[in-house]
Amino acid sequence: MNTGKILFICTDNAVRSQMAEGFARKIAPQGIDVFSAGIAPAAEIHPLVFQVMKAAGVDLKENQPKKISDLYPCRFDLAVTLCNDARKNCPVLDGAPAVVDWGVADPLSTKPLPVDLEKEFQTCARTVENLVSDLFHRGYFYAFSRQKKNFDLVLNSLPEGIIAHDLNRRIFFFSNGASRLTGVSPEDAVGKDCHEIFAPHLCGKECSFCNKTNLVNFDEEKRTITHRDREGIRKDFQMTIVPMTSEDGVVKGVIASLRDRTEEKKLKRILGEENSFAGIIGRDYKMLQVFELIQDVSQYEAPVHISGETGTGKELVARAIHNESPRSDGSFVPINCGALPEGLIESELFGHVKGAFTGAVRDKKGRFELAEGGTIFLDEVADLPKNVQVKLLRFLQEGTLEKVGSEKSMHINARVISATNKDLKKEVQNDNFRDDLFYRINVIPICLPPLREKKNDIPLLVEYFLRLVEKRYGKKKYTISEDAMDVMMDYRWPGNVRELENALQFAIVKCRDNNIQVKNLPMELIEGFETRSRRGPSRKLDVDTVISVLEKTGGNKAKAAKLIGVGRATLYRFISEHPEVVPEI
Repeated sequence: MNTGKILFICTDNAVRSQMAEGFARKIAPQGIDVFSAGIAPAAEIHPLVFQVMKAAGVDLKENQPKKISDLYPCRFDLAVTLCNDARKNCPVLDGAPAVVDWGVADPLSTKPLPVDLEKEFQTCARTVENLVSDLFHRGYFYAFSRQKKNFDLVLNSLPEGIIAHDLNRRIFFFSNGASRLTGVSPEDAVGKDCHEIFAPHLCGKECSFCNKTNLVNFDEEKRTITHRDREGIRKDFQMTIVPMTSEDGVVKGVIASLRDRTEEKKLKRILGEENSFAGIIGRDYKMLQVFELIQDVSQYEAPVHISGETGTGKELVARAIHNESPRSDGSFVPINCGALPEGLIESELFGHVKGAFTGAVRDKKGRFELAEGGTIFLDEVADLPKNVQVKLLRFLQEGTLEKVGSEKSMHINARVISATNKDLKKEVQNDNFRDDLFYRINVIPICLPPLREKKNDIPLLVEYFLRLVEKRYGKKKYTISEDAMDVMMDYRWPGNVRELENALQFAIVKCRDNNIQVKNLPMELIEGFETRSRRGPSRKLDVDTVISVLEKTGGNKAKAAKLIGVGRATLYRFISEHPEVVPEI
């Protein structure tokens, strides 16, 4: 049995498309569903339509004009436009069917005398009947239907996921591959706003259709995105987006293809071939462990506490956790608890009501309230006063808080991530920090290594910051000499990555050409350094790193060298100078 869906369209759905629907329902074989709709439907069907169609043996008394959107979601195999306005303004239809233009003359367009109007309608009806008859009896509909099925078969057979939506983000095509990758069925996706289907948004915060001015001169975009399916499994996708245009070049929507790169990216991280993750630069095995931990904790709601020295990138890690989590569409609200006067910090965090204190002339939202649906990042949390610690503890326990000056509790849905460069356990021992709060915020601890413990990342960070200067200021391309790099590798970096960035900015200012020399570096880096043309490899490796990586690779030196990011010969020379890194058998 033949099956399919056909849609007839004209502007008002009051004359021609209603005739076409009536004749098609009479002629079409069993299993073929017939619909008609308009771009801007009239209030009612023209009375002469009922008259001439009844004379032709078709009863339309149950029909009413319909708007195309009234039929969503309904995937069509063929659409037929019956007027020029419908041809030009036909929206993208569910299922992406072929659209055929018949261009039947409007019986009302010539403004005939009332006595001739019925004849015009009869002529229009005969024209439409003949076209509908040819559509089915000459096999045209079946040809279009087979073409549509073959088109769907090809796209649904691809391992990539194919998604297409219109300018209103309404999905009209969703392949089996897209369903397999995202965990969303085509039935749940077609006809829906993609922002409604995917939370957080599949395209992250880079959606071009939230600001349609971005569609001008749009050719193609490629993005690397992360997504969690409905079971919470995290996936990395390569998304390619191309515009879908009409015959006259007007953008009508986009087609996006998704390629699963989850295992590929995981393997690259294991092999040390990935230079960054979620905007954090690093390839050292210690940073790879941090990257893996970010992925693991981002899908949970438990509080995270990040510890590490000043300048190690604690806020970057907090943002990465937020961006990788289902809360990424919400706000990320950071606050430095040590930078606010003690008298203001409670109001800043929890807000206040009008009249709560002198100067409180209006109600004010606190940072927690601003973080509703997202994440609040409490940097230098160890500096919180004891009275504020009590309110923070209550929020972590119950999810509620009270504004300053208010007796009414309010529920806030926000994830808490905290950080400090102090030893919180010592702060608890010294009675500066509540022990019950410590256990509440330290559910998932992340410790960031200082730069001196991951010196293999220094060349990578140097390259990144130099390229950042070029991009940000339009400067010429900078390089760094081997001697200058040796100085940087030798330095202990008490200020960590932040100090490294500042040192490079200083060097660029001092540099007169495009090659940074030792003399261009800050004096604290140069002092005490023994000048030589190139440091030996042992200065770029440390015993603890090599021991840990060899344990991880089961003693495989080739794999260890690749994971650390050095050549095998370099690692072998280091081992010969430090035989203690290889355990005795």
